[in-house]
Amino acid sequence: MRTGTGESYQERINRVLVHIQQRLEEPLPLDELAGVAAFSPYHFHRIFRGMVGESVKEHVRRLRLERAAGRLRASADPITDIAFDAGYQTHESFTRAFRAMFGDAPSSFRENRREILAAAPPERREALAVRIEPFGLTRLAFFRHVGPYGEVGKAWGKLYAWAGRNGLLGPGAEMLGVVHDDPEITPPERLRYDAAIVVNERVRPTGEAGIEELPAGEYAVAVHKGSYMLLGNTYARLCGEWLAASGREARNSPAFEIYRNMPHNTPPDELVTEIFIPLVD
Repeated sequence: MRTGTGESYQERINRVLVHIQQRLEEPLPLDELAGVAAFSPYHFHRIFRGMVGESVKEHVRRLRLERAAGRLRASADPITDIAFDAGYQTHESFTRAFRAMFGDAPSSFRENRREILAAAPPERREALAVRIEPFGLTRLAFFRHVGPYGEVGKAWGKLYAWAGRNGLLGPGAEMLGVVHDDPEITPPERLRYDAAIVVNERVRPTGEAGIEELPAGEYAVAVHKGSYMLLGNTYARLCGEWLAASGREARNSPAFEIYRNMPHNTPPDELVTEIFIPLVD
């Protein structure tokens, strides 16, 4: 069977992107990734760069450093531990790479974040209501958007069209958005967002429609009421206020959003979105 069509290439690259994001702490040699995509190792890196916009090495390096930046902001973990988990054997090599990407040393990046939080004026507002609940392993079909979060509508259009053709839009359909990156760390043009629908094992990836799994575990859940453009404010409160005071830590797994009503028939100020942040057990 020929697999040289544009659709099959996208499907195979999707498999690699999911494989990488689920195994960032592993070595991820080129031959392994080429095998996941069923491409020749000789040609794989050219195909990946052409379709993703950066080389495999650049992609993995950026995701590891962005994850490290998130840990510096959200945890008190030793910098040497964060460096090692990001694939760097010495503090010095990690510092050089981190400074090249973010323009600051890891220690200064962490301290500057603390100073910003400490200097923020107190606001008179109700405490954010947060619940902790278990969430089971969930299989998703998704269409990925790469770019500013405010431009995810095209991915949703593709998902609805694909799901409709495949008979997946019944009354019990569960739709959600998977948020892979922090817009305060990742450049807008590299932000990853998956418009997704819960599916069973019978549903297979086709073309741009990829398959991924949300891991089981405990999640902190907050309700955002209002425009999607203001979701960042609720994320900031959930992570910067509640999480910091809770004694819990975020797990290295993406956040996701469940939309309890839809913008096509709901005014922006009445939209209800549940934000799920994965927690370390």
